[in-house]
Amino acid sequence: MFGFDRQATRRDESKGRYDPVLIVVAVALASLGVVMVASSSIAVADGQHVGPFHYLLRHLVFLALGIGLCGLMMTIELEKFERNAFSLLLFAVILLLLVFLPVVGMRVNGARRWIRLGLVGFQSVEAVKLLFVFYLASYLVRQSSAVRTRFLGMFKPIGVAGVLVVLLLMQPDFGSAALILAVCAGMLWLGGVRISNLVYLAIPAMPAIAWAAMTSDYRVKRLTSFMNPWADPFNDGFQLTQALIAVGRGEWFGVGLGASVQKLFYLPEAHTDFILAVIAEELGFAGIVLVIGLFAILVGRALALGLRAIDRGQLYAGYCAFGIGLMLGFQALVSIGVNLGVLPTKGLTLPLISSGGSSVLMTCAAIGVLLRVSFEVTRALPADAQIVKPEALLRGART
Repeated sequence: MFGFDRQATRRDESKGRYDPVLIVVAVALASLGVVMVASSSIAVADGQHVGPFHYLLRHLVFLALGIGLCGLMMTIELEKFERNAFSLLLFAVILLLLVFLPVVGMRVNGARRWIRLGLVGFQSVEAVKLLFVFYLASYLVRQSSAVRTRFLGMFKPIGVAGVLVVLLLMQPDFGSAALILAVCAGMLWLGGVRISNLVYLAIPAMPAIAWAAMTSDYRVKRLTSFMNPWADPFNDGFQLTQALIAVGRGEWFGVGLGASVQKLFYLPEAHTDFILAVIAEELGFAGIVLVIGLFAILVGRALALGLRAIDRGQLYAGYCAFGIGLMLGFQALVSIGVNLGVLPTKGLTLPLISSGGSSVLMTCAAIGVLLRVSFEVTRALPADAQIVKPEALLRGART
């Protein structure tokens, strides 16, 4: 009656809940991924004489490990990541440096992107993307005033992103480097940086990005083949032309699950980078719409969670949700664009759908963090249930 029931309500007594929409969408994407990895990898595995279900079983193992990692992340207070943000950033830099050590690092297809973990390899950048989000979210909380009001307020995170980008270009991994920059710019903008300041910073950065893209022969070939893949369909334009053939064969509703022809040694990396082309061929335009729709819901839900957390004063949780939403959204956008021929070829997988070890693990971890954000947001007291000040109680008693 006098507000004492509100005063007695405590944060640790209020029960949070995990967002059911996020869970349903993540399960739907992972389930579609299992089906399509099974469909697209049988011919590849059989051709490599490792058994027809080698890549499917490998994918299922990493997905099971990823679900366990997701469950673990759901139980960790976000405050721990915020408190140890700088240590996590140092760990991210170490992970990128380990790939260059002769014994620890692994060279695959001319690139040093993996570190050796026993019998398997782990792609460092998959963990680095999430660790960078943890750090940048912490910075935006600590330096919120400087970020909003001063041009120099955004220099430190841009500098940190620049260090990561340089290490990624040395591997080389231009796609992940561009993704890091995009996530950094997006989080800074959502954190209050003026768009004009980002534009001023991007103007001198554009020549550097163009120089990085044009100084490598294989990147130049990818750019030229993207502009006109049919000019050299059996060499530089082979990947893109085969992907476009697969998309064209699918028409509206596809040729049927398992009936793809392009996956039979025509389409390179059919179970990883170009799995959407197989989806387009077997499930048609409807399959592409389904994939885009699921990712739109996932990213939209992440951004909505971020806004809700910010409104409740949970800044770190909000920025983490923003960062993970941008990371998953940009990566899915690039992968879909590459498969449809609207972006140059990049080695980025389709989250939760493509076959992969480290990518599946860290995407599941990111989903776990999003679910933790939803738990902490719903656990927080609503605005009208905050502890009432003694003056307010006295006013209520008099009335």
